[in-house]
Amino acid sequence: MADGQFSAASLPSHPMAKPGYGKRATPPQHRPTAHDFAHLPPREAAIAAYVDRLPDGADISVKTLAKELPYGQCALGTALNRLQKAGHLRRGRETVTVEGSTRWITRTWWSRTAREGEWWATFVRGDAPEPHSQETAPPRSTRSRAHILLAALGRETPALSLSAAECAALAPLVGEWYARGATDEAVRTALTSGLPTPVHHPAALLRTRLTAKLPPEPEPVRPPRRMLECAICGAPGRPESLPDGVCAACHPADDRAPAQRHPNAPLPAASVHTLADAIRAAMSEMKQRDEVRKAEPTGVSPSPRPSPRRAPRP
Repeated sequence: MADGQFSAASLPSHPMAKPGYGKRATPPQHRPTAHDFAHLPPREAAIAAYVDRLPDGADISVKTLAKELPYGQCALGTALNRLQKAGHLRRGRETVTVEGSTRWITRTWWSRTAREGEWWATFVRGDAPEPHSQETAPPRSTRSRAHILLAALGRETPALSLSAAECAALAPLVGEWYARGATDEAVRTALTSGLPTPVHHPAALLRTRLTAKLPPEPEPVRPPRRMLECAICGAPGRPESLPDGVCAACHPADDRAPAQRHPNAPLPAASVHTLADAIRAAMSEMKQRDEVRKAEPTGVSPSPRPSPRRAPRP
């Protein structure tokens, strides 16, 4: 299978991660195009296009991707690190509230657009990042959402027919309802239920209802707390201390051995196997020595070695 030609048919069967893990797209995202990953090498571009098509919560670990793509785990690990360096990927943790309790969950954030370190720092703080230059907003309608709802009232309830000028005057009041979380159905029900008969002044009646029945302001929603983690050792840190998502100790420019970089970090699997083999060899050698000692005859004292004779004094 050639780079960049992964079949989209395999996407529905891609495994999902456990709750709290897996891919998490960062807003805002522009619409996908054929040139989103043209700045990457062919292998990384193909992997990025595949990951980008996966839904939120998909398992994008190296082991799972190796089962779905024609690459080994080492190649995929290198590719993901390069995608992270290019600004498409970050790993870390985020707080969520479940049944009134707050807990930390693991996140792997994905961005179709390559982001700079400053953007990721803004995202971690919980601020709303500025849209990228490629993220163009959809064209706005000449009439607002509130104006459209008010104009439609006359078709559903003829007694509430309004002129274009009356719709424009009442639209800001409906916009305040939207700002407080009201839906179109909630606004429509508040304006049309229990109407008097007849309705002499529709605009005045709607203004009164929009003002008197205005829902309370919603409680402010706290942005989630986030923190980034080093992609290699998992150590948490501030965005400025994790350039390209890697801490200074794990940066490729650091020539120290992994054990010197992180004395308390777990050893790699290869080192663990080497140490285990050395321990088993030492234990086998000790066992053989014990068996040799047990096989030697007991109760016979070795004959004393004769002491050297001294020459007579002259």
